[in-house]
Amino acid sequence: MAQTAQQLATGGTQVVIGDDDSMTINMGPQHPSTHGVLRLVLYLQGVVLTDRMDYLAPLSNNLGYALAVEKLLGIAVPERATVLRVLLAELTRLNNHLVWLGTQALDLGAMSVFLYCFREREVILDLFDMMSGARMMTSFIRPGGLMADLPPGWLEKCDRFLRDFPPHIAEYESLLTRNEIFRERTIGIGVIGAEDALRMDLTGPSLRASGVEWDLRKLTPYCGYESYDFTVPVLKGGDVYDRYLVRVAEMHESTSIARQAMERLPDGPIMTDDRKVAIPPRAELATSMEALIHHFKIVSEGYRPPEGEVYVCIESPKGEIGFYVVSDGSGKPYRVHVRAPSFVNLQSLPLMSQGGLVADLVAVIGSIDPVLGEVDR
Repeated sequence: MAQTAQQLATGGTQVVIGDDDSMTINMGPQHPSTHGVLRLVLYLQGVVLTDRMDYLAPLSNNLGYALAVEKLLGIAVPERATVLRVLLAELTRLNNHLVWLGTQALDLGAMSVFLYCFREREVILDLFDMMSGARMMTSFIRPGGLMADLPPGWLEKCDRFLRDFPPHIAEYESLLTRNEIFRERTIGIGVIGAEDALRMDLTGPSLRASGVEWDLRKLTPYCGYESYDFTVPVLKGGDVYDRYLVRVAEMHESTSIARQAMERLPDGPIMTDDRKVAIPPRAELATSMEALIHHFKIVSEGYRPPEGEVYVCIESPKGEIGFYVVSDGSGKPYRVHVRAPSFVNLQSLPLMSQGGLVADLVAVIGSIDPVLGEVDR
């Protein structure tokens, strides 16, 4: 690969940007975590990058990117994969909201809630680990479908979690919703009205807590969300307390959607049979030269969508995340730009905090639920 344009070396890690906009990272040999003079060459590709933008919603990010690539390619996804995508997206929403609730409570001095939220989150991460081999950066949703089907026992464990979870939400509320100290720190704090929220382009729970019913799962359904029975929680106070209540209500709705997905999950393939995307089954590689060549071409050269551009957005746990992808007909995107909800929502912070106390700023920042990796992208 041509090593031109730009080089950056920090802490034993070197990044090289090539003429074709591909990226090679040399990790080591002086990196402090390599335990000696180990040198690794790492290749970054689209799906794994989406995992790391918002490490609390990696599967949602996978989904948005996959839908954009599928739209460029003009391919359909099997029904089993579509239903599983909904199930995984709602588990991801629960994962995100649990971390948000636990850390928001901890920032305001409620340590017990943090411990309880992470207790339930561990079960979700165990489910992710069981299906993909990774607890957080799963890269499980791929263009064309899923990385693999679910392992034996996964659905049973997921069903137990979804049945056990609603009483835990009630437990969180018993500690916070009527807690006078929590109410004092959140009611009337960080207020933003509907008009200002729309002007600042807020989305997600932060917008719905200001009285605007805007949820892409309802407004522009994808993955069959129009066929699921759920409501969009909306409040009008626009303060830290209402943003808390909206997310708590969303956890109930996500649990319901996930259970509906499990009940309707059909049998069948989890990856499209379109040869532009589908990698041949591993068992065929040892017996079919054609399958081996097909595998090599896709893995080494990537998909080749026709020239064009798409914008696809979905409702991530933090709001609208959109992927603008431009294809020049090659195996690498000509351009990818991400509309990140953390970046857009954070712009409302000055308006929310103006005239308030420094002590309240902690509550206001947390109520927006930003992840700075997604802000920076």
